[in-house]
Amino acid sequence: MNLDTSILIVDDDDGIRGLISDFLQKHGYRTATAADPFVMRAMLAQDHYDLIVLDVMMPREDGLTALRQLGPDAPPVIMLSAVGSDIDRIVGLEMGADDYLAKPCNPRELLARIRTVLRRRKGGEGAGTDGRGPGESAANDTDVPVFHFAGWRLDTGVRLLIDPAGQAIALTDGEFRLMRAFAEHPRRVLTRDQLLDWSRGEDSEQFDRAIDVQLSRLRRKLAMGEGGQEIIRTIRNEGYLFQPMVTTR
Repeated sequence: MNLDTSILIVDDDDGIRGLISDFLQKHGYRTATAADPFVMRAMLAQDHYDLIVLDVMMPREDGLTALRQLGPDAPPVIMLSAVGSDIDRIVGLEMGADDYLAKPCNPRELLARIRTVLRRRKGGEGAGTDGRGPGESAANDTDVPVFHFAGWRLDTGVRLLIDPAGQAIALTDGEFRLMRAFAEHPRRVLTRDQLLDWSRGEDSEQFDRAIDVQLSRLRRKLAMGEGGQEIIRTIRNEGYLFQPMVTTR
């Protein structure tokens, strides 16, 4: 199904390049690998690639520098980094990355992110059709809305949760899917089964076992909303209520 889609994997670690390449090939993608950005640029000059998986920490030239040098016609980029801080992720996204994953990452999560980025780019490469350059938020797309609630903002295009003070809150993939499920179904009691149905991802069995932990962590990150209002309220013997009014823009 994906045989016409080629992905370039750039990482100085031979083992990681091979693991990612083998996994993506098993899911129908064509892959090529480069050990550093110098080789990457040479390969981009010769062949077409639909997406680049780019490591950040490389000895000869780091991934952020390489990202900055990519032109407007470059394919979308997903960054991988062993440094998973909020600042690094925001810098990568603002410099043009389409997504950012902390290493080590679950290969299935990387696959899901690749599929999402490719779907987002389909029909509107770069700034050609829809006016967006690489890494710009798809906030105006119907399938990637930006949710606003109690001073918070959830940008599903770049998978960022921003608190009322403007600070980015790091979310795991499971926490992000839960947060989106709540934002899409506000002010109504949701059962655990409903949350599972609306937020399960590629690895559904693993997520089923972890949902209670994910929910607890998400509630701690949201803490208290404006005016001391609890964002996610437990309704005994029924489920969970996402209390704020939600708007999309």
